[in-house]
Amino acid sequence: MSEKPIEDNGKAFLVLLLPISFLIIFLVATWRLLLALIVLVIGFKLWQEYQWQQWTVRVNPIFHQLVRENQGRLTPMDLAIRGNFPGTTAKRYLDTKASEFGASVLNSEDAGQSYYFITASILGNILDSSEPVKELTAQPVSKTARSLLAPPPQTLQEEELETESLPELTHEEAKRSLEKQLVFGSLIQSELAKRLNVYSSTVYKRRNDPEFPEWSRGKDPDSIAWSYSEKTKEFFPVEEEG
Repeated sequence: MSEKPIEDNGKAFLVLLLPISFLIIFLVATWRLLLALIVLVIGFKLWQEYQWQQWTVRVNPIFHQLVRENQGRLTPMDLAIRGNFPGTTAKRYLDTKASEFGASVLNSEDAGQSYYFITASILGNILDSSEPVKELTAQPVSKTARSLLAPPPQTLQEEELETESLPELTHEEAKRSLEKQLVFGSLIQSELAKRLNVYSSTVYKRRNDPEFPEWSRGKDPDSIAWSYSEKTKEFFPVEEEG
């Protein structure tokens, strides 16, 4: 009775032994070929990585220029069009840069995937565009009852907001300042805002308006019209046609 289980175990062992024997024979006969194949695959991967690094060095100037022109916002299509390479390659490049610089990646239905790279100059423009916040002091609570139909009394803060105006520059101060600032032929946003006696955010909001030259002429103490250059991010006097 015990001979049958032993015989069955022997057959099962032979069934396993045959494939293992063939595998060992195959490895012994082809180990040189397999080793060469592994080395070839590793070398190919290293070569691809080297080629990618060399390619990114050539694309970096295009990337930096687009960051400045687009105020830090980039899409794979922007980079692909400017660099004339596939969109998948552009997306891989931007994913690498986003991981390197900690950029924000947002998905939208209209523009697709957008990458936001914040530089010091872009952050400065954002801060310049913000309106100065007035600090309001706490007002004592009035205990005097008033009629429900009477209009609420005007608070001190509202009166201050209505009467407050920006400090005016004299004509001589503005002219002398312009001569010093136009050494390079242009003004930055904060300088022009000071000359026009307005907030920097006001200039920022109006700079791309077609009526900006006429509007700035009306604010300028010398009635000089100004125009904005998207390329240099500066403001230039508009030359009058003689």
